[in-house]
Amino acid sequence: MSAPLITSVLVANRGEIACRVMRTAKALGLTTVAVHSNTDRDARHCREADICVDLGGSKAADSYLKIDKIIAAAQASGAQAIHPGYGFLSENAGFARAVEAAGLIFLGPPATAIDAMGSKSAAKALMETAGVPLVPGYHGEAQDVETFLLSAERIGYPVLLKATAGGGGKGMKVVDDVSQLADALASAQREALSSFGDERMLVEKYVLKPRHVEIQIFADQHGNCLYLNERDCSIQRRHQKVVEEAPAPGLSTEQRRAMGEAAVRAAQAIGYVGAGTVEFLLDARGEFFFMEMNTRLQVEHPVTEAITGLDLVDWQIRVARGEALPITQAQVPLHGHAIEVRLYAEDPSNDFLPQTGRLEVYREPAAGPGCRVDSGVSEGDEISPFYDPMLGKLIAWGEDREQARLRLLAMLDECAIGGLKTNLSFLRRIIGHPAFAAAELDTGFIPRYQTQLLPPTQPLPPAFWEAAAQAFQQSLTPQQRNDDPTSPWASRLGFRNGLPAKTLLVLSANDQCHKVSLGETNTTLHNEQLMTEHNGVRRQHLAIRRADTLYLRWEGDVHSVSLYDPIAAASANHGQQGGLTAPMNGSVVRVLVDVGQAVDAGAQLVVLEAMKMEHSLRAPHAGVVKALFCGEGEMVSEGTALIEME
Repeated sequence: MSAPLITSVLVANRGEIACRVMRTAKALGLTTVAVHSNTDRDARHCREADICVDLGGSKAADSYLKIDKIIAAAQASGAQAIHPGYGFLSENAGFARAVEAAGLIFLGPPATAIDAMGSKSAAKALMETAGVPLVPGYHGEAQDVETFLLSAERIGYPVLLKATAGGGGKGMKVVDDVSQLADALASAQREALSSFGDERMLVEKYVLKPRHVEIQIFADQHGNCLYLNERDCSIQRRHQKVVEEAPAPGLSTEQRRAMGEAAVRAAQAIGYVGAGTVEFLLDARGEFFFMEMNTRLQVEHPVTEAITGLDLVDWQIRVARGEALPITQAQVPLHGHAIEVRLYAEDPSNDFLPQTGRLEVYREPAAGPGCRVDSGVSEGDEISPFYDPMLGKLIAWGEDREQARLRLLAMLDECAIGGLKTNLSFLRRIIGHPAFAAAELDTGFIPRYQTQLLPPTQPLPPAFWEAAAQAFQQSLTPQQRNDDPTSPWASRLGFRNGLPAKTLLVLSANDQCHKVSLGETNTTLHNEQLMTEHNGVRRQHLAIRRADTLYLRWEGDVHSVSLYDPIAAASANHGQQGGLTAPMNGSVVRVLVDVGQAVDAGAQLVVLEAMKMEHSLRAPHAGVVKALFCGEGEMVSEGTALIEME
């Protein structure tokens, strides 16, 4: 039988994974097709594609989760193959079947394999039959609250609720006691339904201080299957991975072989084809427990590519064409060490609340030996509330782990982002932490070192305000008299007859304001670089003007600096008194109070959905609900008043 023809690939996804898949497809000489929602019409993955097809809608449920629209887009554009990326429909067996039924090639595993291993419950049953140790839990079909209450009581608290068809932390909740379970289950089911179109859940014992180690497997259509080493993904927040590295520090050759061979057996048992990942919990004694199998390419696949020198998307396309794997298990490379971090638009100081808005400044580190950036955005792009807030990934490779770590730190220092909050500084503190340098890893890393990783905001030093004022003044006021530099009208400073020139500026940044009196200085701003000099020491700082805002990088962080407006500040402060406002753009999922109801401080008032996650908004103080300004199902913008209290 001849190999199937693939000259054009449609990527049924968005963001950085769509850009990454298209990069390899183009290198193979293939035409690339992007699909997009109304919101993503001008997104980077559309700009980089050869052909774009509009799916309509804004939410994922109206666009990227619409199987019929995606298949119609492939047929209209002439694509022979569809790559699902990760998330959305990537682990949907119905999608894989629909693609094949339409005569197209699905660049993923067979639908039967997704059925068997894409469901966490089915995968655990299969692994139990194969004799692989499992974490105690309930993976049955009954989905009523009573069943979960009885199961949790049998397992013992704390327990972990997980979406059976999910991944990426969506539809996942830790429950510490029986009083929390019903609400947590309902919330997790809504998240799962919104993200995956499937609200089924399972519950497991929440293992304390585990490491999250996963095996990358790959299989072809000729019965060959191998494992491409492992990754450690233990550092997580909200059950979502933040840092990934390969190989897993401290893992012995014997442990790698045992976990790898178990993963291969599981894949072969269901006739798996393509890229997949088998995830394990590894305890301090070296015992491992099967968690789940992801029947797709993982977000963290670049670290595996870095230590093996392989292109996994290239392999996916070649395997779909019917080619055999090009190497055997004994030939799988393992060179050096790689570490990846996920860059998110979120506020770590506010429980990692997703951020929306415009990327006024977005500068990535320069490419070079051992330095890779996979991103899905560019400067000027809008971050919407409808999708995951990941901006991209920074990947560093080194001859050993320490070289990779230091290289990654340098990459993080080169990044500059302005216009919305990100986790950039948080990532820098993780990679620079002594415990991370010593590879002391487990899933409790972030909570354990929270005070160091999430320190309280400190007042900005006088040197910052002086530099900011100089940069602000020089960026705002052009030179007026180039023909006569000695003229007082040529000075950027305030001219005073008979007195030294002086300008007074009141600036705000990071919810702080400062009054700065400017006099003569040797500070200069040129080509977005502010040069400051103090006691003979000169330093450069990135300084970029956008409209009425200056973005100044100071000690690794980019601060938004603007002229302080006391009237606007007073109005904003007045509007926030005695009520609750939306902390981000999003959709109101539930309103949990009525007008006239008395509530305690910290009581849950509204559930807001943004970036495919639910966020509980709570009462800032005790009081009585005076008025409701929102209803379930409404879209609200950041800063919108939701509830008035007295």
